[in-house]
Amino acid sequence: MVERREGMDKPVIVTVDDDPGVSRAVARDLRRRYGHDYRIVRAETAKDGMEAVREMRLRGDEVAAILADYRMPQMNGVEFLEAAMDLYPYARRVLLTAYADTQAAIQAINVVDLDHYLLKPWDPPEEKFYPVLDGQLDAWQRTDRRERSELRVVGDRWSAPSYKVRDFLARNHVPYQWLLASEPEGAQLVKAAGDGCHLPLVVQPDGTVLEAPDQTTLAAAVGLSTTPATDFYDVIVVGGGPAGLGAAVYAASEGLNTVLVEAYSSGGQAGQSSRIENYLGFPDGVSGQQLADRARRQALKFGAELLTPRKVNSLEARGQARVVGFKDGGEIAAHAVILATGVTYRRLQAPGLDDFVGRGVYYGAALTEAPWCKNTEVFVVGAANSAGQAAVYLSQYASKVHLLVRGDGLEKSMSHYLIEQIAALPNVEVHLQTEVAGASGDGHLERLTLSTKGEERTVDAQWLFVFIGAEPYTSWLGETIERDARGFVLTGPDLVQGGRRRLWDEIEAARDEWQQLGCPDRNRFQVAVDREGARLLFGDREWLVV
Repeated sequence: MVERREGMDKPVIVTVDDDPGVSRAVARDLRRRYGHDYRIVRAETAKDGMEAVREMRLRGDEVAAILADYRMPQMNGVEFLEAAMDLYPYARRVLLTAYADTQAAIQAINVVDLDHYLLKPWDPPEEKFYPVLDGQLDAWQRTDRRERSELRVVGDRWSAPSYKVRDFLARNHVPYQWLLASEPEGAQLVKAAGDGCHLPLVVQPDGTVLEAPDQTTLAAAVGLSTTPATDFYDVIVVGGGPAGLGAAVYAASEGLNTVLVEAYSSGGQAGQSSRIENYLGFPDGVSGQQLADRARRQALKFGAELLTPRKVNSLEARGQARVVGFKDGGEIAAHAVILATGVTYRRLQAPGLDDFVGRGVYYGAALTEAPWCKNTEVFVVGAANSAGQAAVYLSQYASKVHLLVRGDGLEKSMSHYLIEQIAALPNVEVHLQTEVAGASGDGHLERLTLSTKGEERTVDAQWLFVFIGAEPYTSWLGETIERDARGFVLTGPDLVQGGRRRLWDEIEAARDEWQQLGCPDRNRFQVAVDREGARLLFGDREWLVV
């Protein structure tokens, strides 16, 4: 049995005694003196007491003092206080004991760093009980305690799932505290979650624990919007990078019912940039996260709806509507769809690298990892602006940054201002005509094999950040949308073929021809496009335009 009273925001005093009469008496005395400022939690078994303490730890409650009776059948008071100390190291520990157990109480001072022991009975409490508790609570109040209300993430240092959770939260602007499971505070949360829990743990401010959550579960837990408000919009924007966010801002500002669908986080690849200095309107530069956050808030201000994370995997025309399907099920439709899906980073094709993604090998800036690179050597692959920006940013933490460039220079692919910045940094070294030929390590990246002009060498390395270009993220479009050989969607002049717009001139001519032959109003035809050409649809009849 566990008895709680109102005042969940108050610090807690926990009392555990297996004698119901004594337990009620202790709780009564505590409430009489401390009930105004503290919440009293009473348990009549050690098991119930530990469950209550674990629950409070997960919820983020403060425990000021724990009073435990020495003689309890399941676990004695010393064992209980020792277990509770792992969860609340700052709580004052008081052992309640009879005179015959005084020697055990004295020994417990060294075993569990006992703060005090009290002999039962203590009548009157004003003389023998309250003065002791007053001193203990005063000492607790003066202790430097740091209890945080934000999300806490507990995991292993070289864990790819832990990195994915941290990266997702950071890129979606969700504040969190990262705790290693091997360190005291993280170990306390793991212990509170119970044996057999799966890392990473995500502990919410209210104590709710998510074990190794997937992206959808995590998004819902932190309050990201994943469900559309309606099934039909004026405009659907697919992709939440700068282009997609800009489109959402302009559409919503004109009063159009607009929804933006983003598969991971707003900002796209630009949102991962540590600093952008050539973006219009920011003479002092701006981080990708700041830029993305401002654009996101601007879109929301005009009434745009943002769905994150939802992955789109289909697009089709149904009459005058354009229908977008989600990978996890469901669909929405609109009068118009804007594709701003951006690009995905290409993978390095070197032996061993795939084994260490998220465990030393990172595609993109991975800003969450930068502080861990302090006083170590870091390797960056790439010759464009994203690689240069990462090298400059990481140089603030790393003892040395090695920029690996496959070509014979940076001038063809990197902005001049970045080249000058890199040249001025003493701890950044550029290696031309150099590629990664392999990777190895035990549980995480430990070594890289580099090839320079055909000569290979092995170097110690724990950090590799890759920016080797990107490819358009359009494979999900299937046969619906015309693309070139590289996967880019055809737009503007690229839609012109032989001096005429591809397909659409033929469609208009076919409509005119069928109207002249006595067919229905040309504007009542529907159009479907596939690889064979365009089809005019009317009722159950169709005509192919090739």
